[in-house]
Amino acid sequence: MTTIDKVLYTAKTHTTGGRDGASRTSDGRLDVKLSSPGAAGTGTNPEQLFAAGWSACFLGAMGVAAAQKKVSLPADRAVDAEVDLGTNDGGYLLRARLNVSLPGLDPAVAREIVDAAHQICPYSKATRGNIDVQINLV
Repeated sequence: MTTIDKVLYTAKTHTTGGRDGASRTSDGRLDVKLSSPGAAGTGTNPEQLFAAGWSACFLGAMGVAAAQKKVSLPADRAVDAEVDLGTNDGGYLLRARLNVSLPGLDPAVAREIVDAAHQICPYSKATRGNIDVQINLV
């Protein structure tokens, strides 16, 4: 387990009702209804929230990686995250794909940035070795 030397931020949420409930942050910036994937509910689900968080974090990590390599990222860079909820004999599990768009960047340089970002991003670190992850350049 990795230890933290300095806490930069702590996210705090209050969730009730599980997948068919609601969740809000302590600062009130996020207040969402939750519903199960594929259900008729009007809310989002934990997999969507995870995908949004990871893709945003990964974009930030790419910025760090690009700065370290003295490379300018395109303004229209994007990450489309896909998080699958599935089952196997051991129960429920996740699988993910990050589809990264770095238009105009040399493919070899783009791959270096993406690979470095995958080492930097806290979400990538948290999932490494725990779920199947694919990082695709599109």
